[in-house]
Amino acid sequence: MQKPSLPKGTRDFGPEQMRKRLFIFDTIRRTFQRFGFQPLETPSMENLSTLTGKYGDEGDQLLFKILNSGDFAATLTELDLASGSKKLTPKISEKGLRYDLTVPFARYVVMNRNNLTMPFKRYQMQPVWRADRPQKGRYREFYQCDADVVGTDSLICEAEIILMIHEVFRNLNIQDFTLKLNNRKVLAGIAEVIGAPGQEGLLSVAIDKLDKIGKEKVLDELRERGFTEEAIVNLDPLFGFMNQEVSQVVDQLQTWLVSSETACQGITELKETLELVSQYGLADSRVELDPTLARGLSYYTGAIFEVKANGVSIGSVSGGGRYDNLTGAFGMPGLSGVGISFGVDRIYDVMEELNLFPANAGQGTQVLIIPFDLEARGVALPLLSKLRAANVVSEVYPDLAKVKKMMDYANAKAIPYVVLIGSEEVQTGILSLKNMLTGEQTKVTPDEIVQVVQ
Repeated sequence: MQKPSLPKGTRDFGPEQMRKRLFIFDTIRRTFQRFGFQPLETPSMENLSTLTGKYGDEGDQLLFKILNSGDFAATLTELDLASGSKKLTPKISEKGLRYDLTVPFARYVVMNRNNLTMPFKRYQMQPVWRADRPQKGRYREFYQCDADVVGTDSLICEAEIILMIHEVFRNLNIQDFTLKLNNRKVLAGIAEVIGAPGQEGLLSVAIDKLDKIGKEKVLDELRERGFTEEAIVNLDPLFGFMNQEVSQVVDQLQTWLVSSETACQGITELKETLELVSQYGLADSRVELDPTLARGLSYYTGAIFEVKANGVSIGSVSGGGRYDNLTGAFGMPGLSGVGISFGVDRIYDVMEELNLFPANAGQGTQVLIIPFDLEARGVALPLLSKLRAANVVSEVYPDLAKVKKMMDYANAKAIPYVVLIGSEEVQTGILSLKNMLTGEQTKVTPDEIVQVVQ
C-alpha cells in the first residue's frame, strides 16, 4: 500500500487555515479594489519562451518545466542527450509553470493591447511555482497577490503603491513593518561611480543577497563575477546607509553619486515619490530608503520596494517595482509599468507567529442545531433557514444520534452556540440555547436566538 505524501515545498490547508488565508485574501482584495484595480487571471502554465530570459540566469534555473505530452523522448538522439540540459530542454519541454504574475501580465497586455484602456490597472491573486530549496518561509508553491498599472510613468503610481502597502498591513494588524525603497537607476549610478559601468545587473544580483550571506560574502561574489579590487573598495560607502533618516540618506547619496547623471535621476524620482506620499497625508510612514535594496529580478528599471515584518525571522512579505520595457520582449516596447506583490504564505506565517489573526478569522460554524428526533427536525430546519437569512453561519446535525456524540461534534469544531430541541421545545416553541464557551444554557425564542448569536 502506498503511503500518501506531498511534494516538498507544498502544503495542504485545512478548513481553519483556509478561513485565515481567506481573511488575508479578502483584506488585500478590498484594498486593491479601493484603489481602482480590476481583477484578472492567467493560466497556470505559460510557454517557456514567455518565461525564460525575464528573471535573470538564477530565476531561469528555478522554472518548473512541463514535459511535452506523449512520448516526449521519442525523437531524441544520442547527440541530443549528450548536448547538455540547455539544448535538450527545448526538445522535450515547451511549457512551464508560471514563476510570478508579472510576466504573464505583460504577455496578456500585449495580446490584448487593442482592447485595454490605458493606463490599465489590474490585480491578480493566484499561485506561482519556483523550484527553490524549501525552508522556513520559502515554498515551491505559494500564492501571490499582485497589483500593477501599465501605460504611465507617473510617480503617482509609486506613491499609491506605498499607500496600499501601509493600508494592507495595517488592516491585517501587522503594525510593525518596514517598507524599504530604492531605485534601480541609483544602483546603475553606483556601478558607474565605482568604475563598473553597465554591470549593475551583476551588482544587483550579488547585493540582493546581503541580508542572507553578509557583506564579506557579497564582496567575494563580486570578485568572482569579475569586479576589480578598486571597484570593490569604491563600493564601501554603500554599506554605511543603515538605520538613517530618509533625508540623511538622500543627502549622502547626492554627494557620493553626484558624477552620475543616471543616479541623480533615480534620486530625484525617489524624492518626488516621497513628496507625493507626503501630500497624500500618510500618517506614521514606515518607509526607509535603502540603497542596498536590489530586488534580483532583472526587469526592474526604476523604483523598487520590499516589505519586511519586524520581530519575526521570515524574509520579505511584499515586493515590487517599476519596469519600463517588460512588454518589449513581446513586441510592444516602451510601455512602462509598476507593481507590487504580496506573499500570502509568508504573511500567514507572520500572523500565526505573532498571533495577529482576529478571533473570528478562523471561526466557521457559529450555531449548531441539535434535533433529538424527527419531530424536532420540523422545528430545527425553519430555524436554520432563519439563521442563514440573518447571515449567521449555522448547520444542523444530520443524523439522529446520542446527544453526547452531537455535543462532541460541536466541541471538536469549536462551535460557540448549540440549540437543543427535544420534545419539550417542540411543544412550547421555547428552545434551549447553550453557550459552549461559558456552559450557560438559557430558554429563548427562535427570534431571540438570532439576536443573541449576532
